[in-house]
Amino acid sequence: QVQLVESGGGLVQPGGSLRLSCAASGSISSGVAMGWYRQVPGKQRELVATITSDGSTNYKDSVKGRFTISRDNAKNMVYLQIDSLKPEDTAVYYCNADSLGWARSYWGQGTQVTVSS
Repeated sequence: QVQLVESGGGLVQPGGSLRLSCAASGSISSGVAMGWYRQVPGKQRELVATITSDGSTNYKDSVKGRFTISRDNAKNMVYLQIDSLKPEDTAVYYCNADSLGWARSYWGQGTQVTVSS
């Protein structure tokens, strides 16, 4: 079982930056894909970025060039660097861990990102 705890959210002005962190309680080094999702009230949770255990990344089109996902397997940490923030990036951001060998994926509790002047 894996527990995920996100941190790093907050209120930031448009054009600003944030670095979100996700700490995993168990090992995520082997065969575990990590992802960041976001959700606004009344809408479905959407995928923002993913990173495989070997470091391959994938991004939602609207965040390409502004968001960077990374991971430190030795520390069981995943990060999301968010630059050039826009008001439409306002959402609760969730960390996810998934693996082919698991019966389910795991979610953190989320961290709020608010972009406003």
